[in-house]
Order: sequence, then structure tokens, then C-alpha cells
Amino acid sequence: MPERVSESPGERAPLSRERVLRGAVAVADEGGIGSLTMRSLARELDVKPMSLYHHVANKDEILDGIVDLVFGEIELPSPDGDWRPEMHRRAISARLVLRRHPWAIGLMESRATPGPATLRHHDATIGTLRGAGFSVRMTAHAYALLDSYIYGFALQEAMLPFSGPETVAEVAEPIMQQMSADKYPHFAEMATELILQPGYDFGSEFEFGLGVILDALARSNPAATRPAAARPAANPMDPAFSGTQPAESPIHRVPGARDRLP
Repeated sequence: MPERVSESPGERAPLSRERVLRGAVAVADEGGIGSLTMRSLARELDVKPMSLYHHVANKDEILDGIVDLVFGEIELPSPDGDWRPEMHRRAISARLVLRRHPWAIGLMESRATPGPATLRHHDATIGTLRGAGFSVRMTAHAYALLDSYIYGFALQEAMLPFSGPETVAEVAEPIMQQMSADKYPHFAEMATELILQPGYDFGSEFEFGLGVILDALARSNPAATRPAAARPAANPMDPAFSGTQPAESPIHRVPGARDRLP
């Protein structure tokens, strides 16, 4: 990790809400969300803790703000584009952002007062699916399915005992030495023929699973495979527009997402 260079008082940027939130992201990136307190944030910014309250009302406002900053890093899908590559691009971007900020996985859908970047993200995603011909109900299903996969994969990836292809063997080989191939033949087969092979990267599994989901969504909604000009205009009076039951919200929650700063 690069050594942090301290600024002299004359070089330091004036304290602002933006600087407070960026500092909070830096603290969480370095030590996890559990390390983020008003005191640790004040140390990061080299200010007195009470001065933070001139820019944020409380700790919840900090959490709201840093989640919004993370949402702002994810590439927005374009409702004017082809839905499948747009959803693919959004998913790839979301996974990369969550790799940079793994502390955010459990907080992304937890905020009761979402910020503008969060709302733009949800609106663009919904708009892209609706513009492709998905009904309101199918849009809710598709959104929930995609985000469950993205967040679930990001969480699993963050919890792995290795980081990247170069560290797989040093973690897996000791496990294999403790394991009887006769007792666990299928595990041993996968480890020796795939996981311990040069270049194996667990992260590459993400695109395979994403492709399966996008294929299934395309099959479930034939209208989405037709060119936009050939799709019928959405009719709010048509039951297919919203379904016969209230649509599930695509803004779902992640277990444990109500954590608060100590």
C-alpha cells in the first residue's frame, strides 16, 4: 500500500461534505466498514471530530453518502442501447466497483434515503429493461435476479482465502495435502484438473453465470429480442404492462445491511 503523504495546513483542501464522504470511503476501503467511526474519519481528514458535524448531520448521513458515491462509480446502462450488452456492461462494472469497495456489498440496497446517484442508477436500469419490451413485472424479476447474482458473487469473491490467480495454489495445495483423494474424489478431481492449473481465476466464473442469466431472460421475454422499432408501444392499460399482482420492487435488501457505525 502506498504511503500516505500528509498535507501541510496550507495545502489541505477546505473541509466540505464531499471531502468528508471521500475520506469515509478511504477509511472503509482500508479497514472495512467496522473501522469507520467519527474519530477514525477525523484522523483520516486531520480534523477534530466535532468539525465533521458542520457537514454531515450524523453517522447515517455518512453511510447514505458513501453508498451514493459507490453507486456513482458504476456505469449506467443506456435505455437507448441494446438491453443485453447494456445489462452485461452494468454487471461487469458493478462487480469491479464492489471489488474496490467490498465493505459496500451489504449496504448498497439498505438506505432508506437513497441519494441522486443511487436513484439515477435504478432508474436507468429499469428504463433499459422497460425499453427492451420487458413488462413491469418481468423488469422487477430481471432486476432482482441480476442484482442477487452480482451481489452474491461479489460477496463470495470477497470472502475467498485467496486474491487473484497468483495466490490460488499457495492456498489450495495445503488443503489438498490434508484431504484424501479416495474420500473426496470429486473435490480432488476439480482441484487437480482445474483449480490448481496455471492461470485458473475464480473471477472468470462471473461472466459464465451472467451469460446464463441473460440467456434465460432473453428466452423469457421474446419481445426483448425484437428490434426496438418492431416492439409495440407500452400500454399502461394492458395487463402485461404491470401484471395482475403488484410487481416486486427491484430495490431489494441484503441480509445484514442495517449495520451502523460504532
